[in-house]
Amino acid sequence: MELKRLGVSWQLLVVLVLILQSLSALDFDPYRVLGVSRTASQADIKKAYKKLAREWHPDKNKDPGAEDKFIQISKAYEILSNEEKRTNYDHYGDAGEGQGYQKQQREHRFRHFHENFYFDESFFHFPFNSERRDSIDEKYLLHFSHYVNEVVPDSFRKPYLIKITSDWCFSCVHIEPVWKDVVQELEGLGVGIGVVHAGYERRLAHHLGAHSTPSILGVINGKISFFHNAVVHENLRQFVESLLPGNLVEKQENKPHALLFGQTPAAPLLYKLTAFAYKDYVSFGYVYVGLRGVEEMTRQYNINIYTPTMLIFKEQTDKPADVIQARGLKKQVMEDFIAQNKYLLASRLTSQRLFHELCPVKRSHRQRKYCVVLLTAEANKLSKPFEAFLSFALANTQDTVRFVHVYSNRQQEFASTLLPDMEAFQGKSGVSILERRNTAGRVVFKTLEDPWTGSESDKFILLGYLDQLRKDPAFLSSEAVLPDLTDELAPVFFLRWLYSASDYLSDFWETLLHSNWREMMPLLSLIFSALFILFGTVMVQAFSDSNEERESHPPDKEEVPEKAGKTEPGFTKESSSKIPKKGFVEVTELTDVTYTSNLVRLRPGHMNVVLILSSSTKTSLLQKFALEVYTFTGSSSLHFSFLTLDKHREWLEYLLEFAQDAAPIPNQYDKHFMERDYTGYVLALNGHKKYFCLFKPLKTVDEESAGSCDVDPSRGKPLKSKLSKLSLWLERLLEGSLQRFYIPSWPELD
Repeated sequence: MELKRLGVSWQLLVVLVLILQSLSALDFDPYRVLGVSRTASQADIKKAYKKLAREWHPDKNKDPGAEDKFIQISKAYEILSNEEKRTNYDHYGDAGEGQGYQKQQREHRFRHFHENFYFDESFFHFPFNSERRDSIDEKYLLHFSHYVNEVVPDSFRKPYLIKITSDWCFSCVHIEPVWKDVVQELEGLGVGIGVVHAGYERRLAHHLGAHSTPSILGVINGKISFFHNAVVHENLRQFVESLLPGNLVEKQENKPHALLFGQTPAAPLLYKLTAFAYKDYVSFGYVYVGLRGVEEMTRQYNINIYTPTMLIFKEQTDKPADVIQARGLKKQVMEDFIAQNKYLLASRLTSQRLFHELCPVKRSHRQRKYCVVLLTAEANKLSKPFEAFLSFALANTQDTVRFVHVYSNRQQEFASTLLPDMEAFQGKSGVSILERRNTAGRVVFKTLEDPWTGSESDKFILLGYLDQLRKDPAFLSSEAVLPDLTDELAPVFFLRWLYSASDYLSDFWETLLHSNWREMMPLLSLIFSALFILFGTVMVQAFSDSNEERESHPPDKEEVPEKAGKTEPGFTKESSSKIPKKGFVEVTELTDVTYTSNLVRLRPGHMNVVLILSSSTKTSLLQKFALEVYTFTGSSSLHFSFLTLDKHREWLEYLLEFAQDAAPIPNQYDKHFMERDYTGYVLALNGHKKYFCLFKPLKTVDEESAGSCDVDPSRGKPLKSKLSKLSLWLERLLEGSLQRFYIPSWPELD
């Protein structure tokens, strides 16, 4: 009975908690928070959000409830700007993930234990539920659009430290005290802070590469780096410092130089962060006052070694342009000091971006900005005209006037647009006063008629121009469209490629060194599979090529000297019977040097096709022979040679004795014995089985009428017609249908 009463009490208590949760959920209305109707468009919602965000931002609104109000505004905009969440809220009154079935889940959101006990997370208020923790994380919550549109661009001015957390994360609770202390310190130094809830922002967590919670990472220059050490205060501070580039404290041209005198051996983190934020405008240096030899420098600039001091040097490197000295240099004080001195007295225009900043486009009559431009050669930088221009700029610096100079030899198109007569200003300096009217390059200007020499009269004329300009803005009578300035400091393509490759390799190594190998198994499996397939393909191709090489060049085949007479005649004939491997026919002369390798020791199954010719018919017959046999060069078992009849007639006569039926040999006592014409004969020699096949050319009508011994080789036609049927004979040779003439042994080739 007591157990039953206890179960009923538990049920009533749970129902009461559910009712209180429902009332608290109904109390938040995103439409009411943003002040828009339920039919408002996305443009109206965005406009209302921007207006309220500017009004209630904690940095601008000092009201005690501004922070809570700003969080409500951000949460309301997050719901209404997402169509899926907005639809879920309109239908179910809640906009959490997967709320399409939230209404049905409300009936089953409690887990049944035994028979009468039900438990809900909200009833017990577990400390590891992120929604019940301290509100410090809510201030830094990041969403995907906010990260891409604001955090990444801002990471080029300051590093970001981001924590990845989730619900039911015991380790997240463990590092919470350390995280609070680090956030409180680093945010005051200028480090951006962010928190990503992996349960609600899965897309952003996946984009950052965070696969477990808690994870801590840094973002700088759009690059993500993970923290892999123990979560203690000093390690996190060193991690943020390691994110900063190592070349921040260096000297560069065309920039003011900031020099900090401090009492620590290494530059403070605050100074490094400030240097990173203004790296595009100011070159930074650091001096440790405890080093030997620094006393002379401190006396020269009147430095108090017990107080941090910062000096700004501009064109005059021996005299600081501005000084700040304070016991506790705060971030805001240092940034204000740098912002006031981030340009030289007369900066050199080296890029279009710098031109936009120094000479902005006219916005209104009250926001006019004039630029006095000195157009000078690079060699004249330290000359009297340039020094006089600097002194004039120092004496006449105003909010509405900026002094700049341009190297006319580096920006020739820019200089030729402002100078009326380039020939008159050749090798000399000129001064122009201009005002930009739009971003497309349209300007109004007026150039001093005479070259600038830096004399007192030139200064007086320029001062008179500026006085007239203050009284009458229409004084700038000339109008032109300036071309874009060439970026003089941009690295060359090779250096950009080298930097990109270095960053890619460092990222790959860090990923390989610190990644979870179980998560990398699919990628590694893919890489090794691709390498295995590539290796197998290469090996198969290598063995295939080696087999073909052995077939075409046997191991016991003697090396043929280059002087063995190779002929590579040209041709264009095509055939569908064979696919040639080369673009030529390799025909080797059969001599006493090549006789053994090309015939006697020829591999089994290989045959040497030999053309019989004479010295006078060599060129004509070889061309015709190449045309006829070209389509058969795709066969690795056929080799092609030629035999000179004038040198080796006896060897040929010996072979023909074994083919009397096909080519009867005349009586050696015949007076025409040595004049017997064998040109055009073709022998297919099988060196292993000791037989040959014979191709005997058919006589043409012209040849029969003239006589075989009286044919003039210069006429060419009877000679070339001798091999007209050779291709058909070769096809029969490959088929094995030709008559074979066997011999006991191959004779010597004398």
